[in-house]
Amino acid sequence: MKQNITLAIEKELLKRAKLIATKKETSVTKLLTEQLSKIVSEDEEYDLAKKRALAILRKGFHLGGRIIAKREELHERR
Repeated sequence: MKQNITLAIEKELLKRAKLIATKKETSVTKLLTEQLSKIVSEDEEYDLAKKRALAILRKGFHLGGRIIAKREELHERR
């Protein structure tokens, strides 16, 4: 479902946007829609990547080797 919005932008910016839209044989509305879609998509991709990275960090890494002593034994107070 589409919804109209009202924007307040500088006249020169609108003029230049119209020129770009004309060159691309499209409308300013379509240009803005595409850019907003791109921003939202990139934000969603970032959130997914962040969740995956945090899940990997929570799981931890096995760097090889084996545990030969318990932490308590290594840090025993004397």
